[in-house]
Amino acid sequence: MTGVEGRFNEAAMWQALTNIADQIGADYTDAHLLRLTNNAVFALPAAGVVVRITRTHRLHARAHKVAALGAWFEEVDAPTIRLADGIEQPVADGNLLATVWRYVKPHEPSPDACDLGTALHAFHGLGVPPLPLPEWDPIGDARSRITDAEDLDDDDRDYLLAWCDRLEPRLTEFAASVQPGLVHGDAHEGNLLRDATGRVLLCDFDATCTGPWQVDLAPAPANEARFGPYGGHSKLAAAYGYDITQDPAWPILQQARELKMIAAAAPLLASAPGVAAEFQLRLESVRTDDHTVRWTSFGDLPR
Repeated sequence: MTGVEGRFNEAAMWQALTNIADQIGADYTDAHLLRLTNNAVFALPAAGVVVRITRTHRLHARAHKVAALGAWFEEVDAPTIRLADGIEQPVADGNLLATVWRYVKPHEPSPDACDLGTALHAFHGLGVPPLPLPEWDPIGDARSRITDAEDLDDDDRDYLLAWCDRLEPRLTEFAASVQPGLVHGDAHEGNLLRDATGRVLLCDFDATCTGPWQVDLAPAPANEARFGPYGGHSKLAAAYGYDITQDPAWPILQQARELKMIAAAAPLLASAPGVAAEFQLRLESVRTDDHTVRWTSFGDLPR
């Protein structure tokens, strides 16, 4: 295991993949790693599946939730990827859990913000599934990240927790004013695939919950405000039919997004060169209300 949040390292995840592939009878000779974050995500094109393995025991509840959602998506023909057929899910390998999905070979053109708006509109139209989904709780998630951050300076910790305290009642009031619906929770173009028929499919449902639908429209303009404009928000708003920046709740949704983008890095300050510096840059720009500072994606920093 690594020292970061008790996550299993890449070598351990490859071993878990071979164990799981043997269990389900999947050919893994051409397996390759797609992503190594909260999950290790492997594509097995020859077997026609993608395997998502949790990297920490803390995420077991998510694996069960995602498996249940996948079954429901099939029933309602949701604009999403599908679970692999004939496999009882989630699949266990010791203390690790995995979900197994049908492999979708990417097709051109790559999905863009217009596709995201169309897919989200259909996704939100599905209504709330008859499943025990968690409620949208950005402050609870932020506090958890801050609490887990062993390398966080006391002054920074106090500032972030005070920010949580200020924002929480405003977000609670907003959420109570909106009929709860299905929220993807991590809606961006990177979580879209285009299949052979041209249909665009959403994937990655770890953060899916119930809450205000507006939540899924906030990341695009919030990201552009900090990372720089690229036109995604205007395309998303046009395709969805709603501009979240004109919503009265936009200022608090923007704050919730920025808090998430800072708190998410708090437990990772010692994980890679540049993360601590970027964390401080983000936090200082918020503390000084300086919107001229441009942030850099943690994925683009040296590792």
